[in-house]
Formats: sequence, structure tokens, C-alpha cells
Amino acid sequence: MFAGFTSRRRFSDLSEQEVLALAISSEEDDARIYRQYGEMLRKEYPASAQIFDGMAQEEDEHRRRLIEQHRQRFGDVIPLIRREHVAGFYARKPIWLTQNLSLDTIRGEAEAMERDAGNFYTLAAQRSSDAATRKLLGDLAAAEQGHEKKAAELTATHLPEDAKEEEDRKAKRQFILTWVQPGLAGLMDGSVSTLAPIFATAFATHDPHTTLLVGLAASVGAGISMGFTEAAHDDGVISGRGSPIKRGIASGVMTTLGGLGHALPYLIPDFWTATTIAMIVVFLELWAITWIQNRFMETPFLRAAFQVVLGGALVFAAGVLIGAG
Repeated sequence: MFAGFTSRRRFSDLSEQEVLALAISSEEDDARIYRQYGEMLRKEYPASAQIFDGMAQEEDEHRRRLIEQHRQRFGDVIPLIRREHVAGFYARKPIWLTQNLSLDTIRGEAEAMERDAGNFYTLAAQRSSDAATRKLLGDLAAAEQGHEKKAAELTATHLPEDAKEEEDRKAKRQFILTWVQPGLAGLMDGSVSTLAPIFATAFATHDPHTTLLVGLAASVGAGISMGFTEAAHDDGVISGRGSPIKRGIASGVMTTLGGLGHALPYLIPDFWTATTIAMIVVFLELWAITWIQNRFMETPFLRAAFQVVLGGALVFAAGVLIGAG
């Protein structure tokens, strides 16, 4: 509705030549994106990389047909118009925003690309008055919307079920090594190690404000320490655990959250109310740690529960005894 106040054009204002030019540039961009996906995945997921290579070749063929149609109707000079020049037109995420996505998410991005392109060609065909152009755009709409079938054919060729299962296992393992493992270590450290100073302060002073300050300091300090330690001790090259920055962020953030969980209840001015809520939060934190260990690390639930509850109980008891003494 504000296209008139910007440099972007409304799609309804484009001429048929400009619609063809927009389609050509869009196909060029999509082919580049698919090739980039293939290059990103080639080392760890070679079978999926071949699928994206095949999809890029499909986009190249669409571009060739569009250029030929433009040459027949309007000549060799194609207007420079791209997606970002059209108000309200679908956009693609910058490729660097997909570099940290999982394999399944990248596959989902590709499906969304084909769906958007199919909708565009359907709309463009409805606006075309030339029979040949209308037929071409309609064919491309059907082709884009039918790319799910093409992807299935490519998958059958390049990604048999056993290869897909292997790639999925590798993707899950990498996710666990990069995010879950350091995050779990941080959550355990933040939840358990801060129990003693927080509850020792609580029972020594019976002052919620002082306890809150100690809890904030312990949580943030532990988060910074754990984050830097995780990032510095392993660059991930040999171990294959992934980016040290990602692991440091996961560990640092989860450590801080683990401590803040039972520190923030002391925002409540009544000591016993705050302490009761903090104890409930501690129980929930320990349960969450147990669930994560069982869900992602395949630790038997009872063993995980025993380890976490016993460790937490000992640290909690130490904090209460020291504070009460």
C-alpha cells in the first residue's frame, strides 16, 4: 500500500516484458542458491548435495526457456529487475543465514522456494495476453509445483533410504555435539553449582535482596566462565564437535539460565515464599536435566535421575548447612 512512496514497483504495474525479466532473474538466483546448498552439504551429506545439483539444473532449463521466449517477443535486451525491486514479492533468505541450519530445515527451505515460484508463475500466467507466453508461464508453474515429484525422483536416484538414514544420523549427531552436549553441561553446572552459594546466602541472611544479588553474580559469572572455557578448550577441528563459538554460546547461556532459575524467585520480598518457589524451580531444573540426558544422550532415565538428584541434593544440603551454621 506504500509502494508509491518507495523505489519498489508493484507487481500489478509491471509490463509483460518486466514479468519475464523478473522470472529470468528469479530462476538465476534460485539456481545459485541450490548450487550453494549443494556445496555446503557436499562434504558431510554428498547424496543430498547431488539432489540440489539436480534441482539447480532444472532451474537453469527454466531460465533458458524464459530467455528464449523473451528473445522471440522483446529481443535480446532483458530489463534489469529482481525480486527486491518489487513490493510485496517473495524474498529469499541470504545464503549465509542458512549455513547453520539443519539438513531437514534446508530441505524445507527448498520446498518453500518451489512453492513460492509456482505461485508466482500462476499469477504471471494470468496476467499474460500472449498465448505462447501464457503457455510457458503455466508450464513453469506446473513444473515448480511438481518439483516435489522431481525431488522425489532425484532422491530415489541419489538418496536411497539407507543413505538418507545415514545423513540424518550424522545431522543428529552433529546437533548433539555442537548444541545439546555443551548446553547440557552448562545447564547442569549452572543449576547445581549455584545451589550452594544461593541457598547458603539465603539461610545465612534471610534477606531476599542479598540472596538475589549473590544469585545473579554467581549465575552470570558461571555463564561467562563456562562459555569461554567451552569455546577455548576445543576448536572442533579434530573432535568434530563443531564451531567453538556455537558451543561456547550454548554452554554459557544455559549455565546462566540454570543459575537464574532459582535466583530470580528472590525478587519476591517474602523470604519463605521466595525460598519455596526457588526449591520448586530447582526440582524442575533437575527434572529437565534428567529428561535431556534421557532424550538426547540416551542415558537410562532412572540412572540419569539418580545421578542428577543425588548431586543436586548434596550441593543443596551443603548450601543450607553452611548458611544455617
